[in-house]
Amino acid sequence: MIRTVNLNKVFRTEEVETTALQDVNMDVKPGEFIAIMGPSGCGKSTLLNIIGLLDNPTSGEYHFNGIEVAKYRENKRTDLRKGNIGFVFQSFNLIDELNVYENVELPLIYLKMKARERKEKVEAMLERMQIGHRKKHFPQQLSGGQQQRVAICRAVVANPRLILADEPTGNLDSKHGLEVMNLLKELNKEGTTIIMVTHNKRDAEFSHRIINLFDGQIVTENIQKVMETTI
Repeated sequence: MIRTVNLNKVFRTEEVETTALQDVNMDVKPGEFIAIMGPSGCGKSTLLNIIGLLDNPTSGEYHFNGIEVAKYRENKRTDLRKGNIGFVFQSFNLIDELNVYENVELPLIYLKMKARERKEKVEAMLERMQIGHRKKHFPQQLSGGQQQRVAICRAVVANPRLILADEPTGNLDSKHGLEVMNLLKELNKEGTTIIMVTHNKRDAEFSHRIINLFDGQIVTENIQKVMETTI
């Protein structure tokens, strides 16, 4: 599903050149749950942004579902993201002016889905994530755990092939963090591919494989027995 070949990312200003990623080679099969770990500034989020078609590499190849997309312009990357990739962020990234229902509905509007179908999908997803009773509430009226549930609903309501999660439990306490990880693991068991950036070793134990980055390079990959944890 995902393949990178000698992927590089260099950020340049007038005076400084910074190499964020260097010769990154990775393969992610459909249905895998991958955790990307490493110290701050090692390139984890940069790699996730390129995988998520939010940015282009400076050089190298990036194949998404068999298509080489490394040189895609922004409009083509945007079109490819729609319906294919869902994002879950540490900061939730919900729109304060929209209620829970409207936040989750937004990706379906971008896909130009008919109103009746949108309603069915949104309400079913909210019930599944046990947040349906809060659908008329606004983000500021929810706990952190509830906001992250809404963010996951929004990420998966269009049934994307891939979910990218950047520190999804970073703003949550242990209990709510575990709830979120169990939700992601449940989605993965149903076939959704997940790539997650995390500093949390406990969260990484939910993955099939851990990729460790250091100074923009993959230094180790660990295949592991997946944690089976419930709350």
